[in-house]
Amino acid sequence: MLFCSTLPVPETWSTPQAAEGELLLCEASTVYKYTQEDGSNRGTYGKLVCTNFKISFLDDDSASDDNEPEFKNKIVGENDITLQCVDQIYGVYDEKKKLLTGQLRKYPERLIIYCKDLRVFNFCLRYTKEEEVKRIVSGIVHHSQTPKLLKRLFLFSYASAAPNNTDGRNQTMMFDTLEDWRAELERTKGNVKYKAVTTNEGYRVSEKIYKTISKPPYELLRVDDLSSSLPSLQDIQTAYTRFKQLFLIDNSTDFWATDVKWFSLLESTNWLEIIRRVLKKAVEVAECLERQHTNVLLIEETATDLCCVISSLVQVMMDSYSRTMSGFQSLIQKEWVIGGHSFLDRCNHLRKSEKEEAPVFLLLLNCVWQLVQQYPPAFEFTETYLTVLSDSLYVPVFSTFFFNSQHQRDISTSGESLKTQSGPFRFLTVWDWSVQFDPKAQAFLNNPFYIEKPKPDKSQRKTARFKHQRQLSLPLTQAKPSTKRGFFREETDHLIKNILGRRIGKFINSSDEPSNNLREFYDSWHSKPIDCHGLLLPRIDGPEIKVWAQRYLRWIPEAQLHGGGTIAITAKILDLMEEVQSLQVKMDEEHSQAVSGDVHSVTTPRNSARLSSLFPFALLQRQSVKPALPTSTWKDLEDEDDLVRRDDEFLDLTGDMS
Repeated sequence: MLFCSTLPVPETWSTPQAAEGELLLCEASTVYKYTQEDGSNRGTYGKLVCTNFKISFLDDDSASDDNEPEFKNKIVGENDITLQCVDQIYGVYDEKKKLLTGQLRKYPERLIIYCKDLRVFNFCLRYTKEEEVKRIVSGIVHHSQTPKLLKRLFLFSYASAAPNNTDGRNQTMMFDTLEDWRAELERTKGNVKYKAVTTNEGYRVSEKIYKTISKPPYELLRVDDLSSSLPSLQDIQTAYTRFKQLFLIDNSTDFWATDVKWFSLLESTNWLEIIRRVLKKAVEVAECLERQHTNVLLIEETATDLCCVISSLVQVMMDSYSRTMSGFQSLIQKEWVIGGHSFLDRCNHLRKSEKEEAPVFLLLLNCVWQLVQQYPPAFEFTETYLTVLSDSLYVPVFSTFFFNSQHQRDISTSGESLKTQSGPFRFLTVWDWSVQFDPKAQAFLNNPFYIEKPKPDKSQRKTARFKHQRQLSLPLTQAKPSTKRGFFREETDHLIKNILGRRIGKFINSSDEPSNNLREFYDSWHSKPIDCHGLLLPRIDGPEIKVWAQRYLRWIPEAQLHGGGTIAITAKILDLMEEVQSLQVKMDEEHSQAVSGDVHSVTTPRNSARLSSLFPFALLQRQSVKPALPTSTWKDLEDEDDLVRRDDEFLDLTGDMS
């Protein structure tokens, strides 16, 4: 029987900020946490606790101001792991690792926790009391690895304990009302030919599509079966499983052991090739819409996986509003949350079936990151924003990524048992970033180099020429029969009749190989100057597809660049921008035109030479113990401080950042 009490734990220990509804399930004292970044046995003693929300390691140093991270999450600390973020747990018996699942007959002397955000925690239990070892190991394995019911998620405990929370939508459209859909059609000028309807009111047609959908009168249509032209979900899951193993590093020795054969290992995962194929498919669809003025119908068996990826990418590439923070968040709401992507199954939050698990949403973020790093001024948000968004997949305080459909969300919140004294509770949405970060930290989510779209001059407005109207995506099932039972199989005829209308005049089937016209369209666009508010096409040839370094390397000190990397360049430019702003204020004051003093700038450490490429997720104090000769070129490297000074001296800030 697991011990259960309410937080906080005794005052003699430094305790985490307990969330509403969080309960302490089990704990163990005198646990030794190894330092990940070296091969020695250095670390710190503390208490290991498991709650119904997260696993936390509490030590005296965690409350020190000197170790305060630059980018602090108010919900999940540096030594916190939400139960949904736990990937695998290994026990070490006589220096041999063994995967821990189910009931344990023997308890390990060391515990290694691999996280879905690629952190690795290594705990020594040799000095912990035997009874405490049994309780903490059994508790962690049980609460993070065994299947559970939906309403056992901490999401419901938090919402029940904090019923008065607002969802902080800001400017993000949630698409849970008819007015939101009409506003979107008006924004995209789709209301010229399309309209929002309530055919699926009460989920009469489908439980997967929300009640407010569009009913377009198609005239010309191209059908693209993504199930045959893109990798399967199983292939995507297999590739990502291999890929993430390159970054789940236990110690420095493991890192340097793979350094020599890094590129061959990376290529063998096939993850970057999948990203390239997905981006290529998005270019094909964009070419049909932009050049051929042809509507495209995306289909697949599930209708809410790769359809969501391609549709979202096309809108990011063609609609500059989707490249703003509010626009991108509204896009995720429309295509993924309301569109019925099975977040619960694909992220395996309930630990029910690994066969359904696939990093589909993470694939989208990887593809968007390729565009962000290729065209930085075109995006209002940064790669840090994409990184924390990927982390939020595993934070069960927000409902955004914890349901398979809007129908499931509705029925889960309609029970009498979920009502509190102040009435039915409301889930939080992840788009209220103030719940996780203070204003100083939120500044890192906004791109200071973003080129805002200029407002049109009304005096020079010309009559707009009618152009092809881009259709909002509508998930559908395959037209051909399938041996597998899909959730639309019994509803296909009814959907086509009631949703698509009867004026489908002509279907154009897509081919597996891109035509010469597509290559001509691609090369022609890349030969012209870039319009940050127009169409954006990703560069997909050869080495243009890169590893999302910030997300995958941020916990590996061996991979950091001291005083270098994108963040060091950004910090120097921000320093220059702040200096220009300060000089502008002084000039205005001298001319008796003082400004209000509300100068918006990002707070960044002044000494950018001391920054690491791991910033803002890692502390500057973390150092790596390097082997004598990790590679054949290591002996040729100069002293690290000399390299920093040289990089600072010759840093070129005038180059093209795109």
